[in-house]
Amino acid sequence: MPHTNYTKVYTGDYISAQRIADALENEDIIPVVKEQTDSGLTSLFGGESGGLQQVLVHNDELEKALPIVENLTSELEA
Repeated sequence: MPHTNYTKVYTGDYISAQRIADALENEDIIPVVKEQTDSGLTSLFGGESGGLQQVLVHNDELEKALPIVENLTSELEA
């Protein structure tokens, strides 16, 4: 299974995901950002995706990352 050592901490639009990834990097946490795609739809729409981004962190950094993600997501929703 891919990413078995990683936990998804956020799914959202590109800009929000990048903000969260940047904030994690500022705290010396290395996030993995990947696009959540539906391969069937990708080909139908010419590969152009307005899809969601997933932010994952290594399980060793999860405890440190969660408060950062929670703070940012509450700011983004306000």
